[in-house]
Amino acid sequence: MNTYIRALRLPFLTGSLVPVLQAGALAYLEGTEHLLHLILVLIGVGALHSAGNLINDYIDTPRSDTINPNPTPFSGGSRVILDNLLTARWVFWAAVICFTLAALIGLYLIWNGRPYVALIGLLGLIAGLFYSAGPVPFMSRGLGEITIFFAFGPLITWGTYYVLTGRLTGPAFLLGFPLGFLITAIIWVNEFPDYQADKEAGKRNLVVRLGLASSRWVYLLLMLSPFPFLVLLVALQGMPAWILLGWLTLPLALKGIGLTWKEYNRPGKIVPAQALTIQTHMILGLLMVTGLLIQLFIG
Repeated sequence: MNTYIRALRLPFLTGSLVPVLQAGALAYLEGTEHLLHLILVLIGVGALHSAGNLINDYIDTPRSDTINPNPTPFSGGSRVILDNLLTARWVFWAAVICFTLAALIGLYLIWNGRPYVALIGLLGLIAGLFYSAGPVPFMSRGLGEITIFFAFGPLITWGTYYVLTGRLTGPAFLLGFPLGFLITAIIWVNEFPDYQADKEAGKRNLVVRLGLASSRWVYLLLMLSPFPFLVLLVALQGMPAWILLGWLTLPLALKGIGLTWKEYNRPGKIVPAQALTIQTHMILGLLMVTGLLIQLFIG
C-alpha cells in the first residue's frame, strides 16, 4: 500500500484539495449547499492531480530523475520506477485511469447542468498532461510555473465555486491567488535541488533559466505575496475579515525564506525549507477555510 501512496504522491494532494475546500466554504457562506457536488469535485480534482503526478514520473524517470543525484522527500519524483517498485507500464495506465475518472466526473457534472465544466476541466486536463508530456512540455519551456499557479490556484477555486453555485465570478477566481502563489513557491523551491539534473536533461524551467542565486528573489516574492493579497480580498472583494487568519502563517513563510536564502545551493540542507513551504500553503489555506466558516456560523 505504501508503494501506491508513494506513486500517487497522495500526501501532496493537499495542494489541489485545499483550494476546493476554500471555494466550497465560500459557496456555503453565500447560501449554496451541494454536498454531493463538493465530494465529486474533491474526487475529480484529486484524480486529475494524481494523474499529473503519475505522468510526470512516467516522463521524467528516464530523463532527469535517472541522473538526479539529489532527490529529496519533496522533489526528484516518487522514484517508484527507478527503485523497481512499480513498472513504467503500471504508472502509465494508472495515470490513464485517473484521467478517465476525472473526465467521467466532469461529464456527470455537465449532464447535471454545469456546461462550463467542459472548458474548465479541459484547461485542467491540458495543465496536468502537458506540464510534463507532449512535444513541447510546459515545464521545459519556462511555462510550467505559471501553469501550476493558475491550475492549482484560481482555476480550482473558480471551477469549484461554479459547480456548487452555477456562477462564474471574479471573487471566486481571485480567491485562489494566495494558494496559487504558494503552490508555485512549492514547485519553485523543489526545483533548487533538481537544478543540475534538470539542466543536463534539457528541462529549461525558470529556475534553470534564472540560476539559483537569482531564483531566491522570485521565491521570496511568491512566499510573501499571499499576505497583502489577503488584505486586498477583504478590502476590494468584500471577503470576510476572518480570512486574515492566514497571516498567522507569516512566521513559517519567513523561516522558509531564510533557509532558502542561506542553503539555496546545498540540496541536502534545503529540505526543511521545502517542508516549510508546503506547511505554509496547507495551513494558510485551511485558515482561510476556517475564516469563511466562522463568518458562516456567526452570520
